[in-house]
Amino acid sequence: MTDTDQDENSWKRNVWIVWIAVFMTGIAFSEVLPFMPLYIDTLGNFSKTELTFYSGAAFAINFLVTAFVSPIWGKVADTKGRKLMMMRAALGLSVSLFLMGFIQNVWELLALRAIQGALGGFVSNANALIATQTPKESVGRALGVIVTGFTGGQLIGPLFGGAMATVVSYRTLFHLTGVIFLVVFIFIWLFVTEHKVDPVVAQKKQANVTWKTLPKKPLLVSLFITTMLIQTVNMSISPIVSLFVREVLHNHGSVTFFAGIVASMPGLATVIFAPVFGRLGDKIGTKYLIQAGFVMAVLAFVPTAFVTSIVFLILLRFAVGISDSTMLPSIQTLLTRNSPEGMVSRVFSYNQSFQAVGSVMGPMLGAAVANLFDYRAIFLVSAAIIALNGLLFFFNVNRKYDLN
Repeated sequence: MTDTDQDENSWKRNVWIVWIAVFMTGIAFSEVLPFMPLYIDTLGNFSKTELTFYSGAAFAINFLVTAFVSPIWGKVADTKGRKLMMMRAALGLSVSLFLMGFIQNVWELLALRAIQGALGGFVSNANALIATQTPKESVGRALGVIVTGFTGGQLIGPLFGGAMATVVSYRTLFHLTGVIFLVVFIFIWLFVTEHKVDPVVAQKKQANVTWKTLPKKPLLVSLFITTMLIQTVNMSISPIVSLFVREVLHNHGSVTFFAGIVASMPGLATVIFAPVFGRLGDKIGTKYLIQAGFVMAVLAFVPTAFVTSIVFLILLRFAVGISDSTMLPSIQTLLTRNSPEGMVSRVFSYNQSFQAVGSVMGPMLGAAVANLFDYRAIFLVSAAIIALNGLLFFFNVNRKYDLN
């Protein structure tokens, strides 16, 4: 076997090992979130308003802390290595989630959720590791595969968590989630290979490129904003998905069942199509996929505002997932190809920060629009946001940079 064959086998093995790791991570993250309000309700005698507030705070504080802390871990990863940062994140998440099973009040939960956000960064470092260890001509395909792992885990997580919650207590479920992250830690430690980072060379590369001197900064910022807005519109329906499904069904049929299907459609489409579009982007150019994604998202969101059939609602949410499949791997590919070698992890961590902000903004936007107008207006506002973002990307970025 030649060195070239060994290198090819190494990066391909990494892709599938990291896929398994992010798949397990997706399960672990998503299996406890649907039951967080129910768990909080066991921690005290709360009114409906108090329970809603604490549930929202427990959700948001994790993402807010992640938004601030992620770039710090990204800088460390560029110096010390991405594998080490994946292990650090997995172990930190294991401990923080395991401890959530022992808390006695809501303030302890909020503190641990904040710590969870501060110790995170697993997925962004997984993406950075794959991006830096994969040949440039195959980066889009590899990142498309990784997207399917995390998204697939997020789809299965609530089902797994729901099944386990019928057998064990909420506290035990947190303990099991901590164990999953411990398994991920061991898995990454034993099986992922990363070309060793020379700390001296890495520090020199970091010294040569700072945020102020970063080339193509407007392009990178535009990609960060695109990630944030995609996450915002994707999360905007979260607070009202079951209520909107009930409205479409006119109280005929199982609201819970169909709400679950509607909520899972974007993720299911991403799992199916992300690897396909990742390979396509490597062949025809990622910029064309992003532009197609903008158009497809608008064409999916606008008719959703007028839908009267649950079947069409399911199909249109699936179409939203297809648009995500064109944009998310393409954005990460462009970040890889336009980041200096000494800043890849930092750039990915900045992108995660913007994504975390979108995770907070989305539910707030959805709730605000629903209160001011109605549920259907959320989809029109989402379409307008995506259309504006697409125009800005085309005129301010695509026409100024030679994207490939």
